[in-house]
Amino acid sequence: MRAANLAVQCAGVPMRNPVMPASGCFGWGREYSRYYPLRTLGSVVAKAVTKEARPGNDTPRIAETPGGMLNAIGLANPGLERVLADELPWLAGQDVPVWVNVAGSDEEEYCMVAAAIDASGMADVLELNVSCPNVKRGGLAFGTEPSILKGLVTAVRRVTDLPLFVKLTPNVTDAGVLAEAAVAAGADGLTAMNTLRGMAIDLDRRCPVLANGQGGLSGPAVKPVALAMVYQLARTVDVPIIGCGGIQSGTDAVEFIMAGADAVQVGTANFTDPYAMPRIIAEMQTWMERSGAASIAEIKGAVH
Repeated sequence: MRAANLAVQCAGVPMRNPVMPASGCFGWGREYSRYYPLRTLGSVVAKAVTKEARPGNDTPRIAETPGGMLNAIGLANPGLERVLADELPWLAGQDVPVWVNVAGSDEEEYCMVAAAIDASGMADVLELNVSCPNVKRGGLAFGTEPSILKGLVTAVRRVTDLPLFVKLTPNVTDAGVLAEAAVAAGADGLTAMNTLRGMAIDLDRRCPVLANGQGGLSGPAVKPVALAMVYQLARTVDVPIIGCGGIQSGTDAVEFIMAGADAVQVGTANFTDPYAMPRIIAEMQTWMERSGAASIAEIKGAVH
């Protein structure tokens, strides 16, 4: 049995393996570093960063559902100043590529945060969260309108030379159109996908379970949707794609690679198993060696 090489590159960034956390599902990595060295992972993806600190939405803002989880956290984060002073310096010393998720209420905020993180020299990749309300456009989300998305990516591209990934929402009619707009504007890669819009109801109180009313559905229930989205995007644009949605095992991750993903992000699984990602990496290695695959490149896009 030959040893499989799990090393990959995403937009020129070398990674030991194709597994990383999904933004918002790993904090800043400090808690998980008590369980294993973060360099075990291919990369670490930090929480979304906004200019000012955000407390997030009212509680309850997380609820279990059959096969998944609803969340309406509201981009809670300590704000750019604290991230640059406390969180990124620590992460930059963990011997692992650092991806920083960037969010904002308007183009100016996105650009300011992206430029500051770039200038810090402590990030390897920027990932744009385009599911935030666009205040200057009457509340329309950046990620649902191609022209608005293109404008945002164009603006951010002007202020950073870091590899720029755009995390797309599945809550649209045709994600391929959004992908083409992002790539045309200068995105180096795509993350597919963010959460599906969902809701749960408390029958006794006759009101939504979440204080926010609705939230984002993640977990095993969304995996088929995420797989289909990766498969579509891999045949629509020629940039690296990060698969994200319902990955619980090494074989789940392999499915995403075969659908066309270059790497994967693991989200909800981290909440129930702090060792989920090291286990997924080991399971991928085992599967590849048993199947005779020597590298990730041999199985990428293998589904026709």
